[in-house]
Amino acid sequence: MPNIGAPSVSLQLCITSLNKLPLLVWFLKQHSEFGFSNMAEKESMYSLGDWRRIPICTFFKDARLVFKADSLGREILSIALPAAMALTADPIASLVDTAFIGQIGPVELAAVGVSIALFNQVSRIAIFPLVSVTTSFVAEEDTLSGENPHIEEGRCLETGPPKDAETKELLPHKGGNNHNSDFVGECFNIAKEEHKRRHIPSASSAIFIGGILGLIQAIFLISAAKPLLNFMGVTSDSPMLHPAKQYLKLRTLGAPAVLLSLAMQGVFRGFKDTKTPLYATVAGDVTNIALDPLFMFVFRLGVSGAAIAHVISQYLISAILLWRLMEQVDLVPPSIKHLQLDRFLKNGFLLLMRVIAVTFCVTLAASLAARQGPTSMAAFQVCLQVWLAVSLLADGLAVAGQAILAGAFANKDFDRATATASRVLQMGLVLGMALAFILGIGLHFGAKIFTQDANVLHLIQIGIPFVAVTQPLNSIAFVFDGVNFGASDFAYSAFSMVVVAILSIICLLILSSAGGFIGIWVALTIYMGLRAFAGFLRIGTGSGPWEFLRSS
Repeated sequence: MPNIGAPSVSLQLCITSLNKLPLLVWFLKQHSEFGFSNMAEKESMYSLGDWRRIPICTFFKDARLVFKADSLGREILSIALPAAMALTADPIASLVDTAFIGQIGPVELAAVGVSIALFNQVSRIAIFPLVSVTTSFVAEEDTLSGENPHIEEGRCLETGPPKDAETKELLPHKGGNNHNSDFVGECFNIAKEEHKRRHIPSASSAIFIGGILGLIQAIFLISAAKPLLNFMGVTSDSPMLHPAKQYLKLRTLGAPAVLLSLAMQGVFRGFKDTKTPLYATVAGDVTNIALDPLFMFVFRLGVSGAAIAHVISQYLISAILLWRLMEQVDLVPPSIKHLQLDRFLKNGFLLLMRVIAVTFCVTLAASLAARQGPTSMAAFQVCLQVWLAVSLLADGLAVAGQAILAGAFANKDFDRATATASRVLQMGLVLGMALAFILGIGLHFGAKIFTQDANVLHLIQIGIPFVAVTQPLNSIAFVFDGVNFGASDFAYSAFSMVVVAILSIICLLILSSAGGFIGIWVALTIYMGLRAFAGFLRIGTGSGPWEFLRSS
């Protein structure tokens, strides 16, 4: 007779199978080719939103947030606005400087103009690579070595002594109550670390290289002042030679200060601090403007007084920046081996190639305009100065993008890198469109500020559409520079610029001979378009440091 109280064998097998069913489901999920995980993955992989993973779509990422003051937008503006103001402060001071010199006479004004152009061209060769490389390297090192002492200090204040501190306090201790004193000492040491100066090898390297380059530039310009001025068109029998040589030699004494101050500005930019350089620059420029009339007219030093005032202002800027930097950074390296000279020189040489390519294109355009006569040259000079001056606003966005991107790439935070690149480029486009509107209207009615000559005004009116319409291209191209430098993509930035320069030179030569003044501006429009396209090509194809866009 069967035992009714005991389950049958088949029933036991069913119960056992049911008990093992969750295990079977788990096994299928993990190992089956058509498991739930893979199915979900494939569904996601081929979803309708997959088009957004194409690298070129990075440019449209979160486009609706371009005007939103979120944390990223605020960070970009907090860096970009002071940087743009600092970049515009010096040209404004130079305009005031020029106005004072113009009171002496036209010969002195022309002489100083040639000397300033020569000094700036020589300085630019060293300044641009030094500042760009310094900003990226300092941002990388500061990000990687940055330990946040505020977090640890906050932990001490919030958590207080250990949980068993009260119990231990009641127990007798041989050496007295040392537990709380140890805890307080630990927190004191953590707080003390907050004020400890950082060791950033790139900061020391930048200042060392900046000082050396400044001395080399000073020696070169002082010893070769006359032949260089002759090369610039100031002949030996020209009345401009004496004041030009006098001004150039005195102003060159400030070359070490100029290179040092700009190297330190690169360091502060790497720290995402553009306010300190702004304050220092404004202090120096105000000093320059105040000393100009004193030295030039009260002490009767003429153009020499203007040069001396400028040199004093540059050393003041350097002193302020050095003082502020020494509070934050230990600038003396343990040994010469800690200086990253090879890294600086390698990438600096790449950017030097780029500077030469850029300078050659613009200089060739000016030369071609000059060959068409003084009227064309005067109109071209007015349009070119406006064209380049407004680019300083876009340079502020480029500085912000570079500083944030360098830190993001150092941390391998690719989401932040993508968001930052897309945001600064979108902001650059909006800025360019706004500038196009403002310049299109402003230059049309305000051209007479620059000249009263009817023929020159006629050519300026022809050039206005090019100056205005190219502003979105200009802004995007300049912001792409900051994006490339932030990604430490110096090689691509240099070699792509050389290719762009070669194509642009061909366009300049062909179009200037065929179209004259208009042809030159058409060629410059192509030049800026190619620069912007080179930036789009790098990110849009997901190549180089942006390769992660293809695998994300």
